[in-house]
Amino acid sequence: MKKLMILAIAIISGLTTMAQLPDPGFVIDEHTAIVITDPQIDFLSEKGVTWGVVGKSVVENNTVAHLEQVFQAAKEDNMLVFISPHYYYEHDHKWEFEGALETLMHKINMFQRKGPLDMEGFENSGADWMPQYKKYISGDNIIVTNPHKVYGPESNDLALQMRKRGINKVILAGMSANLCVESHMRELLEEGFEVAIVTDATAAAKLPGLDAYSAALVNFRMMASHLFTTEEIVKELKKK
Repeated sequence: MKKLMILAIAIISGLTTMAQLPDPGFVIDEHTAIVITDPQIDFLSEKGVTWGVVGKSVVENNTVAHLEQVFQAAKEDNMLVFISPHYYYEHDHKWEFEGALETLMHKINMFQRKGPLDMEGFENSGADWMPQYKKYISGDNIIVTNPHKVYGPESNDLALQMRKRGINKVILAGMSANLCVESHMRELLEEGFEVAIVTDATAAAKLPGLDAYSAALVNFRMMASHLFTTEEIVKELKKK
């Protein structure tokens, strides 16, 4: 009983501290862009290979529809959107060591493509965009970067592409919350970008005893300049 009381006090103390954290805010200006990670079938569709672990969170957050609203609002505002996709080619399967989830992703052929110059079998595969996003991704305001290979943008040209366009502020959304989204947030912060998160335009794995989405929300709150809902970010873009 004493241990339970100590744990309860610790949790309450932690929640109180989180509530007292400052919210620096985030002002959208001409140097702001949206970054969307992995808006792909394998993460967001019932046909995707990860649906069994992320599907519940995707449905709860209405992530698919919320991402489409973000795409649409950016198109109407002509705001730049950078997509940081995740692809694995055949040569990636010859890595000599991998982390736990890398091993799983390779085993289930997640985001699989034949090669960087080979589009055979890509359309409607797990590596392809969600169908409802394609009309936006073909727009002039969209920049698709090189693929990232693990979780963060260190292995692609996202930061370079944004710097070359004068971007220093990022509104971040996409999949999945505690992996690619959080890793992009961390690296972009280290690179000197100001970062906000759209918390219901992402989702994460939910397994027995493991709620990756809740874990991500804690770090989003502690590290990002501001957290938006999709409704809030759409309203902000309409004000511009």
